[in-house]
Amino acid sequence: MPWREGISWNWRISILLFCTLAVAMGQIRYSIPEEMRKGLFIGDVGKDLGLDVGRLISGRARLVIDGNNQYVALNQNKGHLVINERIDREKLCAAKSPCSFSLEIVLENPLELFSVTIEIQDINDHAPAFSQKEINLEMSELTPAGTVFLLDGAADPDVGKNALQSYALHPTDHFVLKQHSRSDGSRYTEMVLQSILDREKQSEHTLILTAVDGGDPQRSGTVKIHITVLDANDNAPVFTESLFKASVPEDAIKGTLVTKVVAVDADQGQHGNITYSFTHIDEGSPPVFHIDPHTGEVKVIGAIDYETAPSYEINLQARDNGGLTGASKLIIELLDVNDNSPTISMTSFSGKISEDSPPGTVVALMSVHDADSGRNGHVRLAVDENLPFKIKTSLRNYYTLITDKTLDREKVSRYDVTLTATDDGLPALSVLQTVTLDVTDVNDNAPAFSQTIYSTRVNENNSPGVSVLHIQAADPDNGQNARISYFLIDSEVNGNAVSMYFSINAENGVIHSVRSLDYEQDKEFKIFVKAQDGGSPPLSSSATVIIHVQDQNDNAPQVLYPVQTSSSVVAEMVPRSADVGYLVTKVVAVDVDSGQNAWLSYKLQKATDRALFEVGLQNGEIRTIRQVTDKDAVKQRLTVVVEDNGQPSRSATVNVNVAVADSFPEVLSEFTDFTHDKEYNDNLTFYLVLALAVVSFLFITCLVVIISVKIYRWRQSRILYHSSLPVIPYYPPRYSDTLGTGTLQHVYNYEVCRTTDSRKSDCKFGRAGSQNVLIMDPSCTGTMQRIQNEKNILDEPDSPVEVSHIISLLCSLQHHGERHRYLHQMTQSPIDLSLSL
Repeated sequence: MPWREGISWNWRISILLFCTLAVAMGQIRYSIPEEMRKGLFIGDVGKDLGLDVGRLISGRARLVIDGNNQYVALNQNKGHLVINERIDREKLCAAKSPCSFSLEIVLENPLELFSVTIEIQDINDHAPAFSQKEINLEMSELTPAGTVFLLDGAADPDVGKNALQSYALHPTDHFVLKQHSRSDGSRYTEMVLQSILDREKQSEHTLILTAVDGGDPQRSGTVKIHITVLDANDNAPVFTESLFKASVPEDAIKGTLVTKVVAVDADQGQHGNITYSFTHIDEGSPPVFHIDPHTGEVKVIGAIDYETAPSYEINLQARDNGGLTGASKLIIELLDVNDNSPTISMTSFSGKISEDSPPGTVVALMSVHDADSGRNGHVRLAVDENLPFKIKTSLRNYYTLITDKTLDREKVSRYDVTLTATDDGLPALSVLQTVTLDVTDVNDNAPAFSQTIYSTRVNENNSPGVSVLHIQAADPDNGQNARISYFLIDSEVNGNAVSMYFSINAENGVIHSVRSLDYEQDKEFKIFVKAQDGGSPPLSSSATVIIHVQDQNDNAPQVLYPVQTSSSVVAEMVPRSADVGYLVTKVVAVDVDSGQNAWLSYKLQKATDRALFEVGLQNGEIRTIRQVTDKDAVKQRLTVVVEDNGQPSRSATVNVNVAVADSFPEVLSEFTDFTHDKEYNDNLTFYLVLALAVVSFLFITCLVVIISVKIYRWRQSRILYHSSLPVIPYYPPRYSDTLGTGTLQHVYNYEVCRTTDSRKSDCKFGRAGSQNVLIMDPSCTGTMQRIQNEKNILDEPDSPVEVSHIISLLCSLQHHGERHRYLHQMTQSPIDLSLSL
């Protein structure tokens, strides 16, 4: 606009210097002119409030402005309040003066609230303007001097000295101008006929009405008044009252009758017909009231609002057909109705609060507004009493929501807080607003096991890595605070670390066996498990796990008595005079297993005479079941089976030799033959001994051949050696060390060693792999005497012994035991075999 471009910088500086500042009780006030461009400085709120820039930044200072218009902005880094958008005072306040709006500056940590009021000063940016470009009036020539004509006034939205100040009329030959002021400060004018018109001299008159404001520079507006002089109407309409007053509630619907105005005209006939109309109607806004031109009834035709305009002042005009008019005034007051519900605005609300917040912690800052006035605009804010929150009043229309009790997320993790704002109108209006508040978790709960002691069972001989038990702990916390890890508490089991026996999965709490368990070594394990959450600091709890090892039938019974040896013959003697039930002996056996796996039962598997003996099923006692007779054989052999009760069962056998005789010599003579028969009545044993003899003979024969070949080659190598010829000796494989091993029981191993550079060969007969010690040995006098003679010959130093003699002697021995004893005596001294080729 041209007038804006004409404002110099000096003028702007003078306007800024004109701003007034008032600081009291945390409130400041600034005064600025309208139409300032964006970014211009308004005031230093930091300095005026006594706050440094650091406090504004750390407190995240921000503005809270009523309504949606953001006219000003806060430069947080400097603490300056600046223009954010152009302010049009007429749009903001219309005719209201002074014009101002309020805002709040909010600081956090700690919460502080400051009120700022900004007054907008009017500048002369509008010229007075008439609603019509031309006013047409008709006047009778009989119109007497002094007749008043109410003219449509000019409208100037500016206020104060910039508003409409005066009117001027030109020319003033017949008319003069009278100016009047209304209660709201507006001005209107009346044109008064100064001298009677004479239609015959001049039938029409043109006047210029000028409206002037008081601004600098001064602005004005004009309208042309065209007057037509009529003939013969000398009475003007007159209202019955000079001022009409009426009231109507603001919630009146369209068509509601407000009042009825009446004017009278003394003329008769056509000149007495009156037409009613409004004057001084602002065409910039839609009409609110309407007057019936014939009846004078004033009705509501638009939306009326007490909060926008509490009253209306309307100029009335009555015109007859002759053009004569009468003027009056109508004042309509609006009655306030509680037609506006309160509104709740959340100024500061994060939506989260820690469960360890103490009572009195600020949750939210809210502002409450009600557009009504008086009691209808008085608002009370409340919150549900069942919630751990309460409302605390703050500055103007501001409230804080604070905690009233200690919070516990594990009980309630989210609150739907319903705020109720209620005014004092009749009937009262209220509004509900629900905000959701999440309670954030802190690590205030340790993991808890469902039980303090767990007990489980696991079979022995289990596979390593098998799952033993699954334990779980619960933590009512959330997120990382509820993430549980499981650990074994360090302890010892039989002197070993518990980790050598068991491990636990840190994620799911499954306990695994690290190695196979043995019931006979460890029957029970007691370990301690810890559950720890992921909070900071972490919390933990512990539980005891008792693991019982279940016995398995993995051990066979062991016979303690009678003792079994491979070479001895143990016999129990039963006299021929023994009665029925005579206790012969008792088989004693044990099983290192437990429970039913160790329950032993005894059964007679084989017996020389099954009708003579029986075995106790539970105690293993061998008793006679009939009277012993002379016909019963002296030699009785029993085979007893000891069996446990496991699944599957395990067993052991024991052989019991029983001699039925009355004297020991009888037993001795019988058991000499018993030993002989034992070894040779069995065909299998006979063939085994025969095979051993053949193999021994073949071995010795091969040994003689090999030694002879070796000596021969040695002699040949010596001849070649003396002839100084390069000879590479040949050694057949495995000739230097020959080892023969038999496959039968009671095997004799003969190791033959021969050196490659000697004329002699040493033949060593090794001892048998196992020996039998006979408790009761038969007499072998002749044979042993022969062996002793041979030993004496062998013991003589440097006495040559031929291999053929040794072989012949071995073959002459009929019994296997005799060969064994002979070879044993031979090996007590070295044998020098003289071999001849």
